[in-house]
Amino acid sequence: MAPSASAYHNRSMFRLAVEIENYTRKNKCGYVFTDNIDVHLPDGSLYRPDLVVVKSENAGIIDWNKTITGVPDMVVEILSQSTKRNDFSIKKDTYEANGVKEYWIVDPFFKSVMVYLLRDGKYFLDDEYIYFINKEEFDEMPEEEKAKIKSEVTLSIFPELTIKLEDIFEIW
Repeated sequence: MAPSASAYHNRSMFRLAVEIENYTRKNKCGYVFTDNIDVHLPDGSLYRPDLVVVKSENAGIIDWNKTITGVPDMVVEILSQSTKRNDFSIKKDTYEANGVKEYWIVDPFFKSVMVYLLRDGKYFLDDEYIYFINKEEFDEMPEEEKAKIKSEVTLSIFPELTIKLEDIFEIW
């Protein structure tokens, strides 16, 4: 049996899922699944991502009794020591090759989110978002450095949904 995910991992996934679920339910625009659902991709790959989002117009890929067969609109992997290498390489390459529009890698230890967006069949790093909690250090930074720190992220698949990183990451 594989070791359980850390509390950091679990809370980050849960809080992010709640944010997206609240939006999709309110707007009747999609479905959110967490790590116990199999995703069968067109190339034959099988993964259980930490978080999966399927927009309503693509709900045909959901077998409500079983699994997802097809390409989700968004996949999120929460980093852990045992999966980190695969999340940045094999999984990222597989999601890209199968056409997943938006791929997030969430680091609960550094409280950051890397957002990859699919354009012309290739992922590009949209940006890295960081939850900066050390106010004294932040206040001492030069203004141009402060301007580079982004603490909210907008989903490309739901452009009206912006999530504050403080709503994903707790101070632990």
